[in-house]
Amino acid sequence: MVTGSFTPKNKNIAFLFPGQGAQHPGMGRDFYDHYPEARAVFEQAAEILGPEIVDTIFSGPGEKLEQTEFTQPGILTVSMAIYRVLAGLGFISSAFAGLSLGEYGALVAAGSLSFEEALPLVQKRGIYMQESVPVGQGKMAAIMGLDHENVEQICLEAQVEGVVAPANYNCPGQIVVSGNKKAVEKAVELARLAGAKRITGLKVSAPFHCELLKPVEEKMAAELEKIEFKPALVPVVSNVTAEFVYEPEEIKRNLVVQVSNPIRWEQSIRRLISAGTGAFIGLGPGTSLSRLMKRIAPELDTRAVEKVEDLEQFLNN
Repeated sequence: MVTGSFTPKNKNIAFLFPGQGAQHPGMGRDFYDHYPEARAVFEQAAEILGPEIVDTIFSGPGEKLEQTEFTQPGILTVSMAIYRVLAGLGFISSAFAGLSLGEYGALVAAGSLSFEEALPLVQKRGIYMQESVPVGQGKMAAIMGLDHENVEQICLEAQVEGVVAPANYNCPGQIVVSGNKKAVEKAVELARLAGAKRITGLKVSAPFHCELLKPVEEKMAAELEKIEFKPALVPVVSNVTAEFVYEPEEIKRNLVVQVSNPIRWEQSIRRLISAGTGAFIGLGPGTSLSRLMKRIAPELDTRAVEKVEDLEQFLNN
């Protein structure tokens, strides 16, 4: 997919885990069919949450898979299945990062959290996030072609209509805003007037990563307290701080506030690069993370491993 040479012995590879929005029925099925390591992850997911989760991942329908209580554990399961295959092939990551939900996959891969604990945790996270704002009252939109400062100022001006703020700093010239429907629509109007090249409404069921999800923090804190996190064995970059986190209490604090604070993805990638990362592998459904990498650091090797054919191409290059 991207030119350049990779090798399992490259110690400067970072693995990236996708967030919500990358899901689609059938995701991961070819890995299930071809690799016992992947099959074991799906079977484990069925044991933990019941066979319905795997049936929904493989067969949908799409409307059901888009419900956050299925989306979040579904994406985590597929991402971890692919990760286990690459780990079994000898690929070693020097660091991990994951976008929003993907941070849980990064923490599982880093040994801070077990898959058995993470799967029901992200399912509850999805339910809590959906319950926080009634369907139809919130909105998210991606604004392309304006810099961070412009979008931040636009959000401040649009707050006359309600809550709206940057939710994802994805890459240069692409920021997602989130909040009340009318306030986001006002921000979109102002962004067009400011010269935005393109604006895309996101198909999401709730306005993620803004203060409307503040009530979710208390619920997530209670759930996280039930789990004994371990120090990360491999560095993980936090979405909230765009800095490496290792210690359990710091990891928990960041996961709590993550739901209502912006995802600093571009800053997280730049932190990895500053630490010496020279190559990236996006694992799981979708190719959005590899596309963002082309905007953040086009000079660096980046691969997306979504399907078995991607992996075969990867290994044979």
